[in-house]
Amino acid sequence: MKDENNPFLLKGYVSKELFCNRQKEVEQLFANIQNGIDTTLISARRMGKTGLIFRFFDHLREHSTIKSIYVDIFSSRNLSEFIKLMAEAILLAFPEKTKVGNKFIEFIKGFRPLIGYDALTGQPQIQINYQSAQEKEYTLQGLFSFLENQGEQIVVAIDEFQQISDYPEKNIEALLRTYTQKLTNIRFIFCGSRKAMMINLFSNVKRPFFASTQYLSLEKIDTEEYFIFIRNKFSESNIGITDEALTMILNWSLIHTFYTQSLCNMLYYIADSQITIDTVKQACVELLKRNEPVFYQYRQLLTTAQWNFLIAIAKEGEVKQLTAQKFISYYEIGTPANARRISKSLIEKELLLEIPFKKETSYRVYDVFLSRWLENEY
Repeated sequence: MKDENNPFLLKGYVSKELFCNRQKEVEQLFANIQNGIDTTLISARRMGKTGLIFRFFDHLREHSTIKSIYVDIFSSRNLSEFIKLMAEAILLAFPEKTKVGNKFIEFIKGFRPLIGYDALTGQPQIQINYQSAQEKEYTLQGLFSFLENQGEQIVVAIDEFQQISDYPEKNIEALLRTYTQKLTNIRFIFCGSRKAMMINLFSNVKRPFFASTQYLSLEKIDTEEYFIFIRNKFSESNIGITDEALTMILNWSLIHTFYTQSLCNMLYYIADSQITIDTVKQACVELLKRNEPVFYQYRQLLTTAQWNFLIAIAKEGEVKQLTAQKFISYYEIGTPANARRISKSLIEKELLLEIPFKKETSYRVYDVFLSRWLENEY
């Protein structure tokens, strides 16, 4: 009988049993922590970066006494909001009733905050008002000093770290580097989905974080490992699946984690006892239909030239030379300069994905479902 709980998760982390592979990445993160090395974790959006972080935190709980803190700064616009999110993440990791949490409450009271909890989620909410830029810097330094002085090893994962590049404060990188490089009990994982921005932050000799971390790039899950994982999860609910159906799942979703999980999630919902290629095709059609309102919105936000460029990329699947005469002529793109200008704009909007290889760079539509829809509709 099929379990009511769909094993193909689309958000959040539940357990290692519902998480596919990434053992090599977990081991590298663990080795970095043990060797006192901070990590820059880079991946395309929806490749499973956040899930990997929580899988790694699970690993820490199983194999060490190291504590962990996760803070997502994607929504932050300035240093004040960074501090707010950091303080809330600390309180979430060390609740008020714990020894460290109680000490943190007493510590943070020194900054005259408003402390509350969301009525629905129970998440801590902290608001601090500042009289000057110096007060913000003092508070940020205080948060790191507090963690350092607890006498425990702590891993702090800061997700979407590239956001700090957009802060109005011009010295934020230097401040963070100054405060973090002195810490001995805290190791950092700086995560980001904007590859060019993250590499510039950590590899540009003129930037404060230059050469301060070890890189870890999150790639596609191994095909064979994913094949086995998907088959096993269906089998546990007495659902059979053919090899052909499994191959189509991975090919159609390009083994881009979120899209593969979404397709499997839909299949689990509609399947009875056996999944065939026809079942997969049905699920693909349903997924594209459900996402059509989003696709129409994309169309409204883009120029005709940008929309047609996306169609061209989707039709090709993957393009290695965007300025090649054959490509721009066949799809009536115009000139190589046109192709460069449009592609740059679409990359900035995260609608076109750059995939660098050793000898060349290829490009595809970032949203796999949008790509498949454009491929079918035009």
